This record gives sequence, C-alpha cells and structure tokens, in this order.
Amino acid sequence: MNSLVTDAHKAGKRVGLTSDQIVIRGGKPLEGRIEVRGAKNLATKAMVAALLADTPSTLKDVPNISDVGVVTGMLEAYGVSVTEVAPGELLLDPSNVEKAHFAQIDALAGSSRIPILFCGPLLHRLGEALIPDLGGCRIGDRPIDFHMDALRAFGAIVDKSYEGIRLTAPNGLKGAEIELPYPSVGATEQVLLTAVLAQGVTELKNAAIEPEIMDLIAILQKMGAIISVEPNRVIFIEGVDKLHGYNHRALFDRNEAASWASAALATEGDIFVGGAKQSELMTFLNIFRKAGGAFDIHEDGIRFYHPGGPLKPVVVETDVHPGFMTDWQQPLIVALTKAEGISIVHETVYENRFGFTDALIKMGANIVVHKEGIESVTRRVPRRPLEQAAVITGPTKLHGADIEIPDLRGGFSHLIAALTAEGESTISNVGIISRGYEHFIDKLAMLGADFDYEG
Repeated sequence: MNSLVTDAHKAGKRVGLTSDQIVIRGGKPLEGRIEVRGAKNLATKAMVAALLADTPSTLKDVPNISDVGVVTGMLEAYGVSVTEVAPGELLLDPSNVEKAHFAQIDALAGSSRIPILFCGPLLHRLGEALIPDLGGCRIGDRPIDFHMDALRAFGAIVDKSYEGIRLTAPNGLKGAEIELPYPSVGATEQVLLTAVLAQGVTELKNAAIEPEIMDLIAILQKMGAIISVEPNRVIFIEGVDKLHGYNHRALFDRNEAASWASAALATEGDIFVGGAKQSELMTFLNIFRKAGGAFDIHEDGIRFYHPGGPLKPVVVETDVHPGFMTDWQQPLIVALTKAEGISIVHETVYENRFGFTDALIKMGANIVVHKEGIESVTRRVPRRPLEQAAVITGPTKLHGADIEIPDLRGGFSHLIAALTAEGESTISNVGIISRGYEHFIDKLAMLGADFDYEG
C-alpha cells in the first residue's frame, strides 16, 4: 500500500485513543512557514466521485489525513484500486467495482460521515447501497433526512434495518425536483453525485454553494456531467449515460488555513500559510482584520501575523457560504480571549458547537454560552432553531490544564489555547485532529512550538 494511504490509515486508527497525547509548554509565538494541501471537504468527496467513472481518475494535492484513509478503505472494499503515483497524487481505478461485505464497511465507516455519499454512486454501479450508522464529531445532530428524502425523490427505496440503511433502485434513478430545507453541504453533494447519471433533468433549489461544492462540480464536469449553477442557489443537472475519469488538483483547505491564521493571532506569532488563496477566505480575512490581525497576500500563500498592540472585540455570525464558516469560529475564539472587550459569536449552523469552550473556561477564559442564542437588532443572519451564542470577555490570561479533545475543530482550538497559556498543558485524544489537519505535529515543530508528543 502506498505511503499516503498507509499513513492515513494509521492516523485513522489512532482517532479516539486517549493514550494519544501531547504535552505543550505555552508562551512561545508560532513563527515560520507551513503548507496546506487539498481541502478535506473536497478531496474525500472527489475520491467518492471516482466511483461514477468507467475509467481511472487522478486526484492531486490529496492531504495525508485519516478521513482520506477511511474513504480509501471503503473504496478498496468495493474493489476500487487506490494507488499513490506521486506524493499527494492518487490514481483511483473503479474498473473492478463489486459488492462489499457489510461488516467490512461498518468497521471502516464508524469514524466518518462520508459513507452516506457513497449511496448515489453505488446505486448507479451496483443497484444497491448499505450504509451503517454514521460517526463524526460530537458537535450536534447530523440528521440524514435531507439525504434520504433526496434519494427517494430520485426513485430509491430506503429500508432501515438493524445493520443500518439499505437502499435499492429496482427501476433505476430518475431526475427530480428537489428543494432542500436548508442549504446543506452534504445533501447538495448527495444530489450532485446522484443526479449526474440519473435519467432526465434534476433541479436542486436552496443548494449549498461553498467553494468545495463548486470544485466538486468542476470535477463532475470534467467527467462529462452537464451542470448549470443558476442564481439564488439553484442548480440544474442533466443526466448523462456515462462518465469518464478526471484529472484534478484539489482546492486548498481553507479551514486549515484559517486555523493557522488564528493560531498566529492568539500566540502573537507570524505564520506564512503556503497554498492559501484570498478569494476563498475573504469573509474570514475581514473578521481577522477587524480583530486586530494583519495579513499580506502573496501569489503562493498568505502571511498572517499579530502586528502588535491590543486585539479588538468582534461580533461574528456563522452562516453558510459566503458567510463566516462555522469551522472558523472555534480557533478564532481562542484569539478573542486576548481581545480587550466583549466579543460575541452567534453559531447558527450547528446547535452544539461550543462544547469545546468548557476547556477554555477551565484554562481561565471568561466565556458564557447562551444555549438559546441572543437577540440582537444588528443581526444579519436570521435566527435559526437551536442556535447558540458565546460571549467572550477579555483580555484573560490562560493557564495550562489537562484537556481531552471532543471534536476536530474544537481540538485544534485546544492546541492553540495550550500554546498561548502559561505553564504546561496535557492534551489527550489528539488523534482526532488528524481527521482534518495534515502532519499537524510536524507543523507545530516547524513553527517553534515547545511540546512532547506521544503518538
């Protein structure tokens, strides 16, 4: 097995093990250059898309993260050959696709929600799909109703059993008119991956339009799909008879780039994030600047740094693209504990994404979570059911503590907090961070962090 896939498999096996820990001695600014590769939220979906083709696909800039290992394992279970032909470059050959044993799929899928996106491609290739219960981060309910309702609209029959969910399509899949209750990224991906080979035209209303969605559409078009993106979140997909393989370089990981930017701000550091692009980060850059951070745009990346002086409080409302991403708020909140005044983060996407603040409070942060949100006449994003708000009062000095990581983005925030804190912190369950951050331990070392790692 190739090195990228092997490393990703190993990282995946570590996820959730509390023996996987890091001891950080805080107080040192992070300084230096690191590189970000393809987005977790694109690369894994592009790998699934390869199932739809009748010839091999090539995906470049694939990050070495455990979610890539999960998808690799599932593809291989279905007979897809996954080979690393160059560093970060995968060749995916679907010519020998076959049915897989449920026990094998269940064992592979437990640490990820991505398996649900196999439904459409498997229905097209094999006529059925069996999906186990979904895993993922503990940041709130991840209902699959949007996915199942969309698949039913295409003509799929959904049966629930003790094993999970079994889907069949005895009459094939046909184009449909679908309107999502919420512009869900996952449900939009589901419709795209299913509609491209469905008979007839599919109209998707209230679709997600994140950059990763646009990159997936670009991949599908390279494969022979006919997809039109209209105004007001409407996407038309004209089904075709067959698709061929693609050759594509994945969009950079804007979530990882924003996380390192927040680390630079919180530690009073200076980090050049190679591979980061301005266009996909414009909303984040505005908030970063308002909070007192500075950045320089270069052709090969973005330099993020603390320019000196006090940080400023901000009000943030998370939203679907082009709004402020929910994945950006957790790392930023650590920096906001250093701001002079009161910052407010309105979380409108997930209902339980402030659990990570318990550890920050333990470390000395002044954060109050309002579990039913906060009313405000200045709000731009409409209030949503189950939204929450966090009020951060600063500046506060953080001190070292023992922490167990609860989820991916919150976990990286705990790393940042430990790096800014006085004294020593022991952070366990660190392996979960490998789901979305490539070589993060190596990158910490490159940036001058003072730590000991037990993997």
